[in-house]
Amino acid sequence: MKKLLIIGGVAGGASAAARARRLNEEVEIIMFERGEFVSFANCGLPYHISGEIAERKALILQTPQSFKSRFNVDVRVRQEVTAIDRMAKTVTVKNHVTGEQYLESYDALVLSPGAAPVVPPIPGLDTPLTFSLRNIPDMDRILTLLKESKPVHATVVGGGFIGLEMMEALNELNIDVTLLEMSPQVMAPVDIEMANMLHKEIVDKGIDLRLNCGLSSVEQVGSGLELFLSNGESLNTGILISAVGVKPETTLAVNAGLAIGALGGIVVDEQMRTSDASIYAVGDAVEEFDFLTGEKALIPLAGPANRQGRIAANNIFGAGDSYNRTQGTAICRVFDLAVASTGLNEKRLERSGIPYEKIYVHGASHASYFPGAHPVSLKLLFSTDDGTILGAQAIGRDGIDKRIDVMAVAIRAELTVYDMQDMELTYAPPFGSAKDVLNQAGFVASNSLKGETRLCHTADIDALSDQQILLDVRNPGELMKSGAVEGAVNIPVDQLRGRLDELPRDKEILIICQVGLRGHVAYRMLVNHGFMAKNLTGGYKTYQAVHAKF
Repeated sequence: MKKLLIIGGVAGGASAAARARRLNEEVEIIMFERGEFVSFANCGLPYHISGEIAERKALILQTPQSFKSRFNVDVRVRQEVTAIDRMAKTVTVKNHVTGEQYLESYDALVLSPGAAPVVPPIPGLDTPLTFSLRNIPDMDRILTLLKESKPVHATVVGGGFIGLEMMEALNELNIDVTLLEMSPQVMAPVDIEMANMLHKEIVDKGIDLRLNCGLSSVEQVGSGLELFLSNGESLNTGILISAVGVKPETTLAVNAGLAIGALGGIVVDEQMRTSDASIYAVGDAVEEFDFLTGEKALIPLAGPANRQGRIAANNIFGAGDSYNRTQGTAICRVFDLAVASTGLNEKRLERSGIPYEKIYVHGASHASYFPGAHPVSLKLLFSTDDGTILGAQAIGRDGIDKRIDVMAVAIRAELTVYDMQDMELTYAPPFGSAKDVLNQAGFVASNSLKGETRLCHTADIDALSDQQILLDVRNPGELMKSGAVEGAVNIPVDQLRGRLDELPRDKEILIICQVGLRGHVAYRMLVNHGFMAKNLTGGYKTYQAVHAKF
């Protein structure tokens, strides 16, 4: 092969270019980028807006000059590939600086066009005060408006990663923020009860959070905007950030006749090859395969894009490597909390018809007796057939990345909840616990599968029958402080053995404690004395999270 063309830089394209040069010194490599910047940290954009990343230049990872000197790659910025002629193996390029148009031939071609912001068909949305955030020019335009207009109120539409990060960035600049989200929750990768913990943090930080509420139309009024909402209300704002999602940028691929999948992304095989054997595609524009289900998915994350770029380059030079699917492991900071997930959530498991069970553990980021320990709430989803780990979600102030990273590896290695019991993780009081949150989750899940404990969920508490009773084994002071489920009998666990005669033996007892641990102690005590019982996994803390209203 003599010439490799790469369309698009940033994660996938830049990785493919660098890897290709490391594999071959002779091939001519040309990378086209229609924008000004070929390799930049788009995940860092909101943090420069807030001022947390002080220097703009810190976001620029490579320049055309640095790529040339290190990798001998001819990087052509502000030059857009407008057409691909597959028969002639040429591309048409428009130079946006000179207006010139020319052809460039290729032996192999890598498409890394990325994704474009979704622009919903909302009347009036196209105003000078409305922005999306995908690249450095977008960021610069937002910063210019913030500096010149000094808005006192901002509205963010969309509660995904960019929406939440922009919400926090604007709040950090002492701007009042309204966050609109059409669905019942922010952060779609996690389930509602975990998202509700985020909702509380968002509201506690003074954000005007409006769930189940979309944007219907926009009118420019003087130097600001009037927003008309789907619930019939309206509000005035000085800047509008649209962050409702992204869609694969497939214009070139469609016009070239490449196969496009049902989800709207470019179809690729395991070698990242498109329907044309000479053309590869990577990153946000491609349809991937979910690691656990094998279903097609769109997963616009930087990590997968980087790996795909590397694999595409390997295969261009004959390696025959396969991309081993995507789990969708992700994390987001929301003020003082971090929320992270990997694998499948409950919503997707139900849609896929996969049998599963779920448990909740509320532990500490490190030894609870050592100063600075913070709560860690973990949700674990696993197969009822063999205990295979299907997904995990966690939220807390510290140690969230550590737990979900371990779970991501466990899913990749096809481990089970039984393996979680034996995970040997680092322990010292400032860093962890002798029985980590992950070990605890493994114990609870394994006990459930082996029949050593029978679990119930919030839905079971809500659907209580006349053949069941609720038993709350917390201390009375805890009930006064935290609240309790109406109608529950209260017998503290330390008094339970001496008060068994107060409980009926002809009814099933659903046990509630604060996080599930004392409930398990009570469960074992009751079943060993011949009672029928179940323990509420995650305890009253999870019950509250499920029922929280925002």
